[in-house]
Amino acid sequence: MFLMPSSVSTTQVVVDGVSKTYPRGAPDAKALDHVSLSIGPGEMVAIVGPSGCGKTTLLNLIGCLDSPTTGTIRIGGDDVAAMNERGRARVRRDCIGSVFQFFNLLSGLTIAANVGVPLLLQHVPEIEARRRVDEVLERVGIREQRHKLPDELSGGQQQRAAIARAIVHRPAILIADEPTGNLDSRNADSTIELFRSLASEGQAIILATHANEAANASDRVVVMRDGRIVN
Repeated sequence: MFLMPSSVSTTQVVVDGVSKTYPRGAPDAKALDHVSLSIGPGEMVAIVGPSGCGKTTLLNLIGCLDSPTTGTIRIGGDDVAAMNERGRARVRRDCIGSVFQFFNLLSGLTIAANVGVPLLLQHVPEIEARRRVDEVLERVGIREQRHKLPDELSGGQQQRAAIARAIVHRPAILIADEPTGNLDSRNADSTIELFRSLASEGQAIILATHANEAANASDRVVVMRDGRIVN
């Protein structure tokens, strides 16, 4: 079994009064409007709502890809909203895994090399990194594809490689933006099952999704509209 570190089981995400405004002339466009949300370890949460409601903005803020205009975001007790870019980069590297709708695999690297990128950033020794890459590829069911390039894999296999890359460094939080949006029903179901398995091991899973299947499989559904949580 692919085990997460003990720190995973103690990490909580707390979003408190967060707003995000992008200047687009007058008045400014508010992508998020005083959003508050707590996500515990081992919890799988689906964020749903129409396009443009703020789902991706919220994921980007929790994922330390951006900072809020106002409010706080605490990950494991640390206010990442108050950090500079170097501090947020450290949190991204050590605590967060991200799965993107269009996979974002590096076309010139093999699947094994793609999956190993987070370990390279953490300066994990080569022998240990190779072992962990093999372990996680086995877990997601594509170890036999490790020497292939991304465009030699099916869409479902590419998504599994993207998930492997997102979890190989054993992050406390996995963020996924429309992770089943480009998959057929069989691969979508398999991906959701994998997320449930990761949550059972203590990882916090946060999904932005339009898929009823992903929402129904989650522990909690958060509904957004016009930059606010409405349910």
